[in-house]
Amino acid sequence: MRLTAVKTLLLLAVVALLGGATAVVLTSGDAGRGRSTPAAISTPSPDSEPVRGALLAGFATSGRLPTAAGLLAKLTASLQDPRLGGVPAFAVVDVLSSQVLASGRAGMLVVPASTAKIATATAVLLSTEPDQRLRTTAAAGPEPGEVVLIGGGDPTLAGPEAPAVAFGPARLVDLAAQVRSAMGSTKVTRVLVDDTLFVGGSTGPGWKPSYVSSGNVAPVMALSLDGGRVHPDAQPRVLDPALAAGRAFAQLLDPRAAAGAQIVVARGTAPPSAPRLGSVSSPPIPVLVEQMLERSYNDIAEAMTRQVALARGLPASFAGGGQGVTAVLGEFAGPAVAAGVALQDGSGLSREDRVEPAAMAALLAVAARTERLRPLLGGLPVAGFDGTLAERFRSAGALPATGRVRAKTGTLDGISALAGLVRTADGRLLAFDITADAVRDGATTGAEAALDVVAAALASCGCG
Repeated sequence: MRLTAVKTLLLLAVVALLGGATAVVLTSGDAGRGRSTPAAISTPSPDSEPVRGALLAGFATSGRLPTAAGLLAKLTASLQDPRLGGVPAFAVVDVLSSQVLASGRAGMLVVPASTAKIATATAVLLSTEPDQRLRTTAAAGPEPGEVVLIGGGDPTLAGPEAPAVAFGPARLVDLAAQVRSAMGSTKVTRVLVDDTLFVGGSTGPGWKPSYVSSGNVAPVMALSLDGGRVHPDAQPRVLDPALAAGRAFAQLLDPRAAAGAQIVVARGTAPPSAPRLGSVSSPPIPVLVEQMLERSYNDIAEAMTRQVALARGLPASFAGGGQGVTAVLGEFAGPAVAAGVALQDGSGLSREDRVEPAAMAALLAVAARTERLRPLLGGLPVAGFDGTLAERFRSAGALPATGRVRAKTGTLDGISALAGLVRTADGRLLAFDITADAVRDGATTGAEAALDVVAAALASCGCG
């Protein structure tokens, strides 16, 4: 994985604080879900392998635990900032002791926006192997001269004009070179695109029709190029990413086939015994997860939920992905967390997604103690340094959080959220979710700045 030096050092600082208790207690005294009994969530023991190696390898012990009263007193003023549109729904959990230290409306189901990607990341990392890659394949078609381009769900497959990037996505030009070599003097007459790995609708429940035209996300298909963009440098997306990828492939196979004019491009499948002509593979799924979290890539998120569905034998659809994520979270973090995360998509674009802040904070606390979820921690942007937090935490009130918070942002109309991990002034690691769900129209920037100040209050807490 390619982390910057700064992110690597900060991640080591986070790891130095991990460990402690073997259960998170989720107190959910909320009318919205009718639960008032604390629910224990099983987590890996710090004394077990491979967790012990990650937590105890030469690192210091944790800092002082904040008191609930001290922490709430520290947070009160920032939580009442009018830019938040009202007191947000929030939960703060101590990672080591498993105590819920502060909360408000924490058991209410709220729209999470892109903080939902934390649940997506957790589920796919637990459902797949660390070295698993997504393969795009070319095979011989039913008739001589036909080539079938088979999508494997890789959301980062790069076209010929895509710039080189550090994480090393698969490139369609390499696949075309393999096919030309395999076919020799045989002329390609037809390209068939097979995107049947994913099923169901290509746009999610609760998505705005403008999400595709504005470039928030492409129609979700098992085959796409450059994230389904009309051009690598453009935001708007094409309406049919699979056919667009097929047309680009045709041009690479025969440069004279401008826009597929000489080679017919259509949907189709290869015979079961068709010879394979070549393949290219995505970076490992943990690398894709880091990219998804750092830059909040919606296309990667939707592809990841479908990998969860496939791993569990479910349809690779919006519904199958949501069902798979819920099942994984229940097995990993317990029924209370699973009941508090109800997703209709993997990206958080859907207005129908719902998450309890208590469940998200509890999930983050468990994740922070789990070796297999290290890429989740590595992908969370660092306050004031990179990703979606690179230009935030600039005001005087937010500066104490710079470099001390790793968090996922969430933004939709009326919603501004921040969820992640923070190291306090005493060196204690806390997990938090803060969701402002009544932000005024046009006030997103102010709400984000206010959330930064709340996170800074946590970071500056010496609230013992």
